[in-house]
Amino acid sequence: MSALYTASATATGDGRNGHVRSSDGVLEFDLAVPKEMGGPGGALTNPEQLFAAGYAACFHSALKLVAGKQKITLTDTAITVDVGIGALPSGGFGLTVTIEAELPGLDETTARGILDAAHQVCPYSNATRGNVEVTLNLA
Repeated sequence: MSALYTASATATGDGRNGHVRSSDGVLEFDLAVPKEMGGPGGALTNPEQLFAAGYAACFHSALKLVAGKQKITLTDTAITVDVGIGALPSGGFGLTVTIEAELPGLDETTARGILDAAHQVCPYSNATRGNVEVTLNLA
């Protein structure tokens, strides 16, 4: 694969309680471990939120691409991605992902078809396939 675009970000400080910055400076955040994981939480983001935001935006684009190719007009759509983190039985940590699609005005069969097709197109879905449990839901 030849990359069309490459994003670059650097993490510094204390890992999950550190700082991240994209190479162009557009993205720049301090991070905090969520309270649920024993950290301070608060008004700072964390890697799971950043991953969820990226996955949601990417999946929404894939959804619109698939619908467009099928000549289906989408309006007022939304994709919500929940990213969970937890200990793996084998050691280490793993992620779970739940994608919820709001596709108003479509019958369930059409909506499910577009949702499933987008899951085959989305780069995040392709990157996680076989590695992360991903659940697809219609709202």
